[in-house]
Amino acid sequence: MTESLIHNAKGGLPRLRAIMRALRDPQTGCPWDIEQDFASIAPYTVEEAYEVADAIERADWSDLTGELGDLLLQVIFHAQIAQDKGLFDFDDVANAISDKMVARHPHVFGEESRDKSAAQQTRDWETIKAVERAGSTTDGKPAGTLGGVALGLPALMRAVKLQKRAARVGFDWPDMAGVLDKIGEEIAELAEAHSSADAAHTEEEFGDLMFVMANLARHMKIDPEVALRRANTKFTRRFERIEALLAEDGRTPQDSDLAEMDTLWNRAKAEEKARAARAAKPGD
Repeated sequence: MTESLIHNAKGGLPRLRAIMRALRDPQTGCPWDIEQDFASIAPYTVEEAYEVADAIERADWSDLTGELGDLLLQVIFHAQIAQDKGLFDFDDVANAISDKMVARHPHVFGEESRDKSAAQQTRDWETIKAVERAGSTTDGKPAGTLGGVALGLPALMRAVKLQKRAARVGFDWPDMAGVLDKIGEEIAELAEAHSSADAAHTEEEFGDLMFVMANLARHMKIDPEVALRRANTKFTRRFERIEALLAEDGRTPQDSDLAEMDTLWNRAKAEEKARAARAAKPGD
């Protein structure tokens, strides 16, 4: 039965779970899969989540199908490791998130009215989460305001989450002006640290500046991870245009200099703006 399920192209989730059980079988499974644990698999889980985001950013829906599958495999893998250790299994994972979704949507699954805005529903969601956190503990102690913000999150994302938590209890600038003033202060402190040639202090001040920049993004309602990812994409696209323009003369960046490449960068930038303007022109 298991063998036929594994080779059933329409087997869906039960097929994937059977495949993972077979891969982890101590007697007949794959040596690499058998050796893995939560810690060794975690980096792959993070990587697959980013690849999902990348496919969405590129609007590549065919690729998204595969990337979501890769991410789902990570969930199945972790659940199978847990089952092998007698900790929990996939059904426990599914039931836990199902219970959470039902509890956090009383306007859908309970008696509360659905007659409220998305913004109000978001506020209600955060209120419910706050109550859940208040009932949780860390090392036997009640969880604090910042409890539960995962250490493994990307640094920019974690900075924003920490700031949001602090803001809910009033620890926040009332407007963006305070954040901008703080950025100026941190830039001055970074320059001073750098001039002192103290590497550890310079790194600390750079981190402080990045933290405040994340706060500025939050006040502007910008996701800094998304903004930086798009800036990376733009830089890559324009630099590749520089390489293409140099290649027309049979050259590479190594055959050029900063002044020329800066001129070509500005050309690439102007070309992009011209294309955008043509695309936005009605009837063109």
